[in-house]
Amino acid sequence: MTSLRIVTWNINSVRLRISLLADLVRELSPDVICLQETKCPDEFFPHEGTEALGFPYRAVRGMKGYNGVAILSRVPFTVRHDDPDWCGRGDCRHLGVDLDVPGGLELHDFYVPAGGDIPDRAVNPKFGHKLDFVAEATAWNQARGPMRRAMMLGDLNIAPMPDDVWSHKQMVKVVSHTPVEVAALDGWLAAGGWHDAIRHFVPPPEKVYTWWSYRAKDWEAADRGRRLDHVWVSKDLVPHLASHRILKPARGWLQCSDHVPVLVELAL
Repeated sequence: MTSLRIVTWNINSVRLRISLLADLVRELSPDVICLQETKCPDEFFPHEGTEALGFPYRAVRGMKGYNGVAILSRVPFTVRHDDPDWCGRGDCRHLGVDLDVPGGLELHDFYVPAGGDIPDRAVNPKFGHKLDFVAEATAWNQARGPMRRAMMLGDLNIAPMPDDVWSHKQMVKVVSHTPVEVAALDGWLAAGGWHDAIRHFVPPPEKVYTWWSYRAKDWEAADRGRRLDHVWVSKDLVPHLASHRILKPARGWLQCSDHVPVLVELAL
């Protein structure tokens, strides 16, 4: 049996926080790292630094100053070049690969738009873009049918459950936890026949957070978090779920991201 340890992390600038990747590797010993918000054009990606950490296989899809995704791997993979360009924007929010592991594994790294501050598409185009992005991804999954030997993860920028936010009552009208966003994400989950791997290990009503705002003077004391980062697996992989870890101490690292790394281990 093969253990496969996969991490998702919104790094919030890979060049600024390349040294923190070494801390992540030391703490979690991942086989695959999926990054979001790399904020780095492909030609400037720090390949030398990630190679030195033991990840010879890399795929990057980035742009200057915004968005960007990357997959770093210790195992070979093939990039899925025919996956959609969401909303026709070419804004580097998705990267898919087929991992060369026993039985194969289709892996998708997503960075869903944050959606701005006002939960109304009529006055906030960013919110409309977010909903349109999730709708397109849902239709794509619906057309493909239930996924098999597949994992979908990343910063989805939606905390769907009441226990995924510090206060459901106070957050229900705040972008990332509004009913329309929650319904959209639930629809995407259902369309692909996905299983929520984190809630597999930590069922409600236990609170789970992966993000804490930079605006809090003392993020740890306030603990007003949200679960914006997700790992979904196809139903056939549920028996292979072995462990998980949310690296909360990473929120306290020097020059940290406001997201923390999330690990899921599969026994294949």
